[in-house]
Amino acid sequence: MHDGTISLTNVAAVLTQSENVAIAQGLKRQDPELLDQLIELYQHRLMRYLLFLTGKREVAEDLFQETWMRVLLRGTQYNGKARFDTWLFTIARNLVIDLSRKRTMASLDEMSDSKEDDRPFEVAMSGPSPLEQLEERENCAEVSEVLLKLEPNYREVLVLRFYEELSLEEIAGVTRAPLSTVKSRLYRGLAALKPEMEQLRASRPVGEAVL
Repeated sequence: MHDGTISLTNVAAVLTQSENVAIAQGLKRQDPELLDQLIELYQHRLMRYLLFLTGKREVAEDLFQETWMRVLLRGTQYNGKARFDTWLFTIARNLVIDLSRKRTMASLDEMSDSKEDDRPFEVAMSGPSPLEQLEERENCAEVSEVLLKLEPNYREVLVLRFYEELSLEEIAGVTRAPLSTVKSRLYRGLAALKPEMEQLRASRPVGEAVL
């Protein structure tokens, strides 16, 4: 029976929604203090995402600046209904795609494995994921090196899911891909990590092996 109380889960959701609405209102006012706060809060996550998408720090830094410029100029387009970080990553991703097209390079979607499809592809998910296992045993530089060897679409979904902790539905919104495609890329990306992990460990000198 409804007694007017709200569960802790619902309270958290309301607070998050309230924060998003406040951000939307601040962006509409072009509040400079709000933009400074957002940059401070999201700068590391945004730069990490751009580095994984482009693989080049100089390019990522240029896109980082342009992303925040877009946030300032197009802030009225954010309505607060979705999480701010998903909107931010969507802007950044679109800029990467635009840059790729200008350089006559393949877009993120075009760089995907030509054999990719939406058929169910499951891997065992009990216990830590391969990415989590990798992070526990290797240093950050090696983790980044392994991820950069994966197909761009697989790498992007893994980063958004395990680094940025977006839901599969939110990832679908950022990448503009069907949920079934996001699931396929996630599972295939996790499966592709295994041989890369094994190759990394095999190439390390015996004395450097992590116990």
